[in-house]
Amino acid sequence: MAAHRRIVGDSRATRSAAATADGSAPLVARCHQRLRGPYTGVDTVLAAVLPRARRQWPDLVERHRVEILYGMPELQDLIGPAPRTLASESPFEQRTRFFGSGMIRCMSQGVVTFLLEYAGRLRHLGEPAPYLFFDEAHRAEPTTREFLALLVRRADPELLLVAVGEADAADADDELADVLASRTVTLVAAGGQPAATGGRTEAELAAAYVEADGTSDDPAQESAYRAAAERDPDGVRRLHDARAAELAPGAGPRTLLGAVAHHRERGTDPGGAGRRALREALTFAVNVGFSAQVVDLGRRGRAVTDPVHEWRDYWEFTQQAAAACIPIGRLQESLDLYHDLLERYTDPKVHMMTSYAIAMLHTRFLTPRDHDLALRWQNNAVAIAGVLPDPGERRTFTVFHRNGLALIEMHRRNLGRALELIESGIAWLDAELDPTQWQLHRSQLLYNRARLLAATGRGDEAFRDYSTLVDLDPYYTDYLSERARVLRDSGDLEGALADYDRAVDLAPPFPELFYNRGTARADAGDAAGALADFGYVLDMEPDDLDTLLARAELLLAEGDIEAAERDIATGLRARPGEPRLVCMQGTAELQRGRYADAVSHFDAALAADPGYPAALINRAVAHFQQDRPSAALDDLTAALALVGDDPDLLLNRGIAHQAQGDTALALADFDRALQLPGADLDELRHQRDLCAASSG
Repeated sequence: MAAHRRIVGDSRATRSAAATADGSAPLVARCHQRLRGPYTGVDTVLAAVLPRARRQWPDLVERHRVEILYGMPELQDLIGPAPRTLASESPFEQRTRFFGSGMIRCMSQGVVTFLLEYAGRLRHLGEPAPYLFFDEAHRAEPTTREFLALLVRRADPELLLVAVGEADAADADDELADVLASRTVTLVAAGGQPAATGGRTEAELAAAYVEADGTSDDPAQESAYRAAAERDPDGVRRLHDARAAELAPGAGPRTLLGAVAHHRERGTDPGGAGRRALREALTFAVNVGFSAQVVDLGRRGRAVTDPVHEWRDYWEFTQQAAAACIPIGRLQESLDLYHDLLERYTDPKVHMMTSYAIAMLHTRFLTPRDHDLALRWQNNAVAIAGVLPDPGERRTFTVFHRNGLALIEMHRRNLGRALELIESGIAWLDAELDPTQWQLHRSQLLYNRARLLAATGRGDEAFRDYSTLVDLDPYYTDYLSERARVLRDSGDLEGALADYDRAVDLAPPFPELFYNRGTARADAGDAAGALADFGYVLDMEPDDLDTLLARAELLLAEGDIEAAERDIATGLRARPGEPRLVCMQGTAELQRGRYADAVSHFDAALAADPGYPAALINRAVAHFQQDRPSAALDDLTAALALVGDDPDLLLNRGIAHQAQGDTALALADFDRALQLPGADLDELRHQRDLCAASSG
């Protein structure tokens, strides 16, 4: 039986020999980040398969065009350009929407799906499974390592065989290390003899190391390079200049980010040409959302930039690195970088933007959240924006920072104040700007207004704003998803599903999107469609708790208790004692008729979360089935206190009252339930008639 491989060896040559020892001929992809940064190696594989895929299965390429090109725009030479969006068309200085690690993971999932579907079509033609060998994983950028983890975990080796080559990576502690440990067989490559120098001089060996963009694993080349750097540093810098000049013409943004930036910062002008190359690379990485790469470039940029004479670049390197630390969980590092800016500079814009950034940390990310402290920082940003000397900047930045203030007020539950801030900003920009100016920022304001309108019960107005946004920026599918939510809340399930379907057709595979469509399909009675959506989410993210719960609930409703219990067990392995999963265990036992076992699970769920209504409601059912109506009444009453008047709960409590002979209380519950929206009128009237008849 085929199995994915982890090939460990001290050189590319020995690992390659191990990968081909069985006579196979894998497609080899080098993953060293100094070559092209994120997705180095992934691009090699795609460049090899896309020409045939586009020729033979254009529908497959079209369906995954967005994610294939998102982080690897050079591939448009093979398949044409990506769809245009407001974000991609907006000038960098007007960008107010940036993406991070979550977006990149979603894109990687889409590329994995493309490769699996491509391999599936090859198998349909009777062709052997592709064999991909991703080497130098120990030198790969974090985005590439995450991609490899997803590919190895999701790919059936009978369909698509993957080998990952690395040096001894025992110290690695990330998702890929875990996946390789659990999903691969390890092959240890036999140690080889040191590569022969071929009669080359020390100078020639050092030049060869530079020519390899610092990725050579030949000890003789690396040793010669280090010796040359000590003996003739200026000569080595000139070698780097020459290599950068050779690579730069016609280089794509990722080669500029990788090899060219590497050589420029080691050349004769690190503070000039090196700084500019790193700044260009930083802009690309920020626009895409390569968070780990942005942090790396920001740190490197700070190292070659004079913080006094080139302070604007120093500020840019620092603030972008600080912002990129957040999505990868390095919050204290982010805060430290922002504090460094506040200590270094007195420029009002630096303090304005840094105050905003720190406010967002406190209101959105740091634990515990401190919305009041965030408000103080953001008020500072608004105050500075209001006194900027340039009228255009004063207007634009004031609106931007009042938008940030609105977010904090929303978190403080001051929804009316938040909406007032957003609407005043929209009105100001509409009055002052041409419709084509600052479109991305204005769309963000409109988006925030739509969300606030929905949150305050003004669904029709929210729907209109979302519709405007969908027309303005159709490939930013969050708008379709949010409009679908409004339609669901209004009872238009058909319209919601149409929006979800359109978003799925346009967007990369956001797990949340497929989860939401799955729940909508379940509500519409399409169990098969819902299970397909939940299955795709769990293929991408097997431990996604909400999806495991939703699928288990649907499976129970469909009578497949064993499959539901498998999902519950999967969730409990990742989240032991999680009350929703423990409660679902009780629900499965309830369905089996094991009422005592069910009660023990509901008791455990309530011990972990005393205010969990589902556990109270289901325990009430179990109590009632065991002829304990009094205990059922207590649980139903507690549940009603938590969720408010609910017609189904009142119906059940009325039945429990009736079982105890409390006719008046039963009738009161039935009558109250009959007045509520969503009530099962036929069943309520039937139970009320039975109750009234039993009382004479």
